[in-house]
Amino acid sequence: MDAAQIIETLQTAVPGGQYEAAASVDFPTIYVLPEHLVGTCLALRDQPDLRFEAFIEGTAVDYWPKVPRFEVVYHLLSVVHRARLRVKVRVLNAAAAEAGVIPTIQSVWAGAGWPEREVWDMFGIVFSGHGDLRRLLMPEDWEGHPARKDYPVQIQKTAQTYEPLEVSQEQFRANLERDRVGRGRA
Repeated sequence: MDAAQIIETLQTAVPGGQYEAAASVDFPTIYVLPEHLVGTCLALRDQPDLRFEAFIEGTAVDYWPKVPRFEVVYHLLSVVHRARLRVKVRVLNAAAAEAGVIPTIQSVWAGAGWPEREVWDMFGIVFSGHGDLRRLLMPEDWEGHPARKDYPVQIQKTAQTYEPLEVSQEQFRANLERDRVGRGRA
């Protein structure tokens, strides 16, 4: 199943849906408009020709200073068809200082809740309709979103170099022997 076949099936299942195939080296990738995201995800899950019933992961990419700046990326799996799919959503309403808003897909795959919280925490992208959008990785009082490319790095420290770790031949042989014994090889 390639991106063109998936898009063809989606266009009949999602009225008014607009899709774009993207170049990929590993598995099919499609772009979806934010306003069609939830309907598209329902079709990807429920259409017999597709059946992407497993949500694998969700993340985001910051292309600063390009516009649109952010993309949210979802990876899906169809066990029945032994296929994977990457769904990308350009966050079109993102201004330079803001990250933008897209709808949550938590109602389609409940497992999308935590990855969406992580994306909000790290990038500041808001998932409208999300039931529990709060910090996940950073402390509650943290200011900003550290995965953004314009996030101010405040640590200024000169590079440190160290002497390489040196072991004697006896220590090296003892380490090899300990490894063999640990693996159950004699």
